[in-house]
Amino acid sequence: MEQRVHFMTAATRDLDRARHFYVDGLGWTPTLDVPDEILFFQVAPGVMLGLFEADAFAADLANDLGSGSAVATAPGGFTLSHNVASVEEVDRVLGRAAEAGATIVKSGRRAAFGGYHGYFADPNDLLWEVAFNPGWQVAEDGRVTLSPVEPE
Repeated sequence: MEQRVHFMTAATRDLDRARHFYVDGLGWTPTLDVPDEILFFQVAPGVMLGLFEADAFAADLANDLGSGSAVATAPGGFTLSHNVASVEEVDRVLGRAAEAGATIVKSGRRAAFGGYHGYFADPNDLLWEVAFNPGWQVAEDGRVTLSPVEPE
C-alpha cells in the first residue's frame, strides 16, 4: 500500500447544517453532493474531504461488520488542519468560521511548535485547526517539509 490518502471522510450528524456551513458560510464548492447521503469537497490535488450523513455512514460500515459492530461513526481525537500564511490570517479564518456558525474551541494564540494557531468546531463538531506554521513548506513537487521553529 502506498503512503497516500485520497479521501478523508467524517460522519456528520446533520448533513444539511454541514452543507450550509461549508458552502454558504465558508464559500466552498462541492465536487459531489448526494442529498441525505454525502458531500465531497476537493481540498488538495487528488485529495477529497467527504462529509457522510451519520446514519448512512453507519449503514455503509455495517455491511460487512454486522449490526453489533462497535465501530464508531463520529470522529474522536482527530482534527483537520488548514495552514495559512500569517498570524493575522489565522484570526481572520477563525472569525469567518464563527460567522458561518462554527464554535471557537481555542482562540488564536502562540503555539508550542513556534507558530500561531486556534481551533474551531463545525456545526457537527468536526474539529479544525487553523495554523500559521513558519516551519511548514511545500515544494514544487508537493513534498512537505516540517522544520522545528523556536517559540517566541
